[in-house]
Amino acid sequence: MRYEHVYAIPAYGDSPYLESCIRSLKGQSSPSPILLCTSTPSPYLEGLAEKYALPYHVRQGESGIAEDWNFAYAMAEGDWVTIAHQDDVYHRDYGARLKQAIRRYRDMTVFTTDYVIVKDGRLITGDAMLMVKRLLRLPLRLRCLADRTLIKRLPLMLGNSICCPAISYNKRALGTPLIKSGLAFALDWDCLDRLACEKGRFICEERPLLFYRVHGGAATKACMEDDRRGREEREMFSRYWPEPVVRLLMRGYRRAYKEYD
Repeated sequence: MRYEHVYAIPAYGDSPYLESCIRSLKGQSSPSPILLCTSTPSPYLEGLAEKYALPYHVRQGESGIAEDWNFAYAMAEGDWVTIAHQDDVYHRDYGARLKQAIRRYRDMTVFTTDYVIVKDGRLITGDAMLMVKRLLRLPLRLRCLADRTLIKRLPLMLGNSICCPAISYNKRALGTPLIKSGLAFALDWDCLDRLACEKGRFICEERPLLFYRVHGGAATKACMEDDRRGREEREMFSRYWPEPVVRLLMRGYRRAYKEYD
């Protein structure tokens, strides 16, 4: 059976936040099927899959973000797929807003929303970085032009202003695999840049429909510690700007890393 929309969770390890993510997806005002995928099987994951009656898929082979995301995306039998991140929580109206957009914009290939940060159990809504990202996403408010390559790339040129857990992808239009990047941290940015150059409309719902958790065990933190994030962001900026501008942008971006301290 093929569904209109599916949430696919690429679980890694035994995240203490995974159950909250599942419960937020189970509590959607417009429900969609949910599946749990992993390359690190455990009794903990099996127990959650059984508790919430979720299809449970195990990928063989070494763990990797791109490989895990592509596996979850491939396992989802839906025209639209949200790669739901295990540490995050989704607003109960996320799915409803997505489905409204699907019916209104037949050529939409990417749907995303605004978000708020959760850190140490607190909601951070007035953060300067969030404000900057909202400004960078302003071109996507021109929905009549949001099928143009330039409009879709503008929110990416000064940094990736689109939060990857908030994205849903039109699998019917985009096919598989979704991730074709060789990057480890900026793979979502790289993917969006590629999709922006292809046919289709990007739609952003500027409502905070995702609660994005920042914590010490996140993959983002690990990428910062061995400087993968810095190297890959430099590579991405170099696609759009000459070296002097890249150096200036990287200086500002490194200040944003303090968010994870």
